[in-house]
Amino acid sequence: MDRAAALARDLRRRGVADVLTDSTTRSVHSSDASLYRVPPLLVARPRSAEDVQAAVELCARHGVPLTARGAGTSIAGNAVGPGLVLDFSRHMNRVLELDPEARTATVQPGLVQAALQRAAAPYGLRFGPDPSSHTRCTIGGMIGNNACGSRALGYGRTSDNVAGLKAVAGDGTPLDLPRQPGPPALRELALANLATIRTRFGRFGRQVSGYALEHLLPENGFDVARLLVGSEGTLAVLTEATVKLVADPAHRVLVVLGYGDIAEAGDAAPGLLEHRPTACEGLDARIVDVVRARRGPSAVPPLPGGAAWLFAEVAGDDPAEVRERAARLAAGHAGALVVTDPAQAAALWRIREDGAGLSGRSPAGRPAHAGWEDAAVPPAVLGRYLRDFEELLAGYELSGLPYGHFGDGCLHIRIDLPLERPGGRKVFREFLLAAARLVAGYGGSLSGEHGDGRARGELLPLMYPEAAIDLFAQVKGIFDPGDTLNPGVLVRPRPFDADLRVPAARPAPGRLALAYRHDGGDFGQAVHRCTGVGKCRADNTATGGVMCPSYLATKEEKDSTRGRARALQEMLNGGLVAGGWRSPEVHEALELCLACKGCASDCPTGVDMAAYKAEVLHQSYRGRPRPAAHYALGRLPLWARLASRMPGAVHAVNTVLRVPALRRPALALAGVDARRTLPAFAPRTFRSWFARRPRPAGGRPVLLFVDTFTDHFAPEVGRAAVAVLEAAGYAPRLTARRGCCALTWISTGQLDQARRILGRTVRDLSAASTTLAGAGAAPAGESTALAGAGAAPVETGATPAGGEGVPIVGLEPSCTAVLRSDALELLDEAVAAPVARATRTLAELLAETPGWRPPPLEGLEVVAQPHCHHHAVMSWEPDLRLLRQAGARVRRLGGCCGLAGNFGVEKGHYEVSVAVAGQQLLPALREAGPDVPVLADGFSCRTQIADLSPRRGVHLAQLLAERI
Repeated sequence: MDRAAALARDLRRRGVADVLTDSTTRSVHSSDASLYRVPPLLVARPRSAEDVQAAVELCARHGVPLTARGAGTSIAGNAVGPGLVLDFSRHMNRVLELDPEARTATVQPGLVQAALQRAAAPYGLRFGPDPSSHTRCTIGGMIGNNACGSRALGYGRTSDNVAGLKAVAGDGTPLDLPRQPGPPALRELALANLATIRTRFGRFGRQVSGYALEHLLPENGFDVARLLVGSEGTLAVLTEATVKLVADPAHRVLVVLGYGDIAEAGDAAPGLLEHRPTACEGLDARIVDVVRARRGPSAVPPLPGGAAWLFAEVAGDDPAEVRERAARLAAGHAGALVVTDPAQAAALWRIREDGAGLSGRSPAGRPAHAGWEDAAVPPAVLGRYLRDFEELLAGYELSGLPYGHFGDGCLHIRIDLPLERPGGRKVFREFLLAAARLVAGYGGSLSGEHGDGRARGELLPLMYPEAAIDLFAQVKGIFDPGDTLNPGVLVRPRPFDADLRVPAARPAPGRLALAYRHDGGDFGQAVHRCTGVGKCRADNTATGGVMCPSYLATKEEKDSTRGRARALQEMLNGGLVAGGWRSPEVHEALELCLACKGCASDCPTGVDMAAYKAEVLHQSYRGRPRPAAHYALGRLPLWARLASRMPGAVHAVNTVLRVPALRRPALALAGVDARRTLPAFAPRTFRSWFARRPRPAGGRPVLLFVDTFTDHFAPEVGRAAVAVLEAAGYAPRLTARRGCCALTWISTGQLDQARRILGRTVRDLSAASTTLAGAGAAPAGESTALAGAGAAPVETGATPAGGEGVPIVGLEPSCTAVLRSDALELLDEAVAAPVARATRTLAELLAETPGWRPPPLEGLEVVAQPHCHHHAVMSWEPDLRLLRQAGARVRRLGGCCGLAGNFGVEKGHYEVSVAVAGQQLLPALREAGPDVPVLADGFSCRTQIADLSPRRGVHLAQLLAERI
């Protein structure tokens, strides 16, 4: 029996029930948010302190390393290890006690920081430290790293906010601090080394590197609990923490000041501290430009002139005093922006919060990496350090997007180190050595809040004298004499260029189906977009986000965007996942991916897991038999078109779907869950109706893209759209030939067929759009590439050369998104790009129509479920603005409806589909009054609503048409 099996057996015998040894779990826990890949032997998810005690004792007995893990958002590589990984986030994630009078909370280590804030908020309290990952990072992880966040000036570091800890030392000794005294040998060690500790430790607030030995000084009360904060799981494993809470100030004002460059902002930061800001953050124009490019111009409110900015927040309970302090801080700064509106301030802070992820691509467009992202210097020398650091980057021909906690002297940056190129590891080593010498020369710290981990442990001798390094080893020996806990971190560290994830990746096998335009055609670079920041583990639905619905339903790491990316990365490096595209581990990780595309917009690094899943399915099944659902649902447009051409076929199919005795075997054959109610075919297609209707004279031409769902299942949506467009002064036209965006082929990975089908559709749309632009609305009976009332359908030929065509309006969001996005990945860009530029949603077209005003919706309450692809590719903001302009009160739901095309109807997905719907959609339907319309442009969203509730969804076109 190997070590993993033997340890797993003994853990279960000791009552640790949740022990996982499968390669999928090991793959998704092989990395954190750092550069490092260290596959564990096994993963356990403890439920109690007793489980932790057993794990520590048994790991010591078996000689297996143990690494504690919270959310896995460590950027330094201190949450990965080669032995047992203890994942606290799954079960040990509760608030055990909250005492508002004492202003303390006792919590388990896997509790997410944002969950603690929600628990404390009703009492007007909060936990002070607030790192940018607060929506998913755990309190245990914050204690392990001594996390700080933007408001450390006001609330201090995590070590300043810990009242007590319970833990298990590496030798199995239970610790209850400060109720019990620390190890006597530790006190003796501190007393014997007072000179070294007093002169080398605790010199400035962001000196996080190494062990915080200053807390062992007699004048600091020999505080062992605060020593353990920031020890990165190398001394003890946390089981419970009592943390201090602070009163949340009633008023905050944000002051934004502009500077010529980032170094000037660094020079100015110390001068602002006399105004007692709770935060003083530095931001470079390069990162602001990235936000505008990724989120659109409206994502960044107006800023003062300059190429760098300081965001200084002042807070307090007296509004007049806060405003007066803000005015003093802004005085003398031309163009200073004083922000009192919380919504505007939140939009500005959001730039800072997404900084780590948004900086995943350098200004040069290359992948940017962590590794040297967290250095700090005394604030008084920050400006000089920044100039020297920029010069160092230039000397190595490197770049990044700098930002950070400038009031504390802490700089964050990801650098485009050439790890994926030959010789890149050598450049990485040389640069980090030079950077460490630079920061040490300024009396700084290698880490200002992320910890040293695997990234900086080897560099500690450049910052500390030999006596201090020897003290670290002796402290480690007292708590963990067997070197069980997180070996290779801090003490006897691994080389910082060992175990790197990116250089281990190999090219994807075979010819790729998608272009990966933004990743140089490299699938490996695409999946390595995931830096592990873990935003996919957070509940983003309250702010309209979608990512990641399957993780919210299952709480399993493998079902997060990050977990799936890790499985794909393991496939490329051929380690734990050795079977290529058809590896069971890859398919297990992708099985519950809804292909919602939420990650494409919500992930700060732009991971598009829907595209990666389509590629995997394409490569896995090309030339092989496929699952039944791929034929039945993946080729649905084909079956719909055939049924519409056969007299009686539509009626026959609808009858089968209504009669239980026929329905069940038919669904089983198609790979559909028997609990699903499939929508019926419409008795008359939209195209049939459109061809026979009288066409009004005049109007600006617009090309209506008729998707399969509108044509065969919901022609009433198309009819409503025609009414709205004609009322807005348009003359809707159709292509002569039926078109399909091939969405269902794409989502099931049938990409060769999808390319042929979509290519024909794009050429037809391009030809028809260009024809309309050149000729205007063609008279009835004229032979064109178009179809309309009185016009004979004419097959389209080659796409005409020349300029742009008239707008193309899509009604089904997922199909519209294919024209705007997927077509550029599957087809030649010269063919697809003009159609992508011409394609609009209905709301987008109406918004840009001169003189158009929406019909009045004053007083109307609307519950809106935006389609995920609408949110991710086109943005739902134009729809929201239109509705508000009309006077409607809109409750916009976040998250996915859960059906997600064919996903929710396939066998094996029903429970997850319903659980996803239960996150936002179903509660909103229950709460809405019977007369409140439920707006859902997506056909799958309306299908899910009808299947799981007595309500019916309506399309925006229907909502408007009823009130014209």
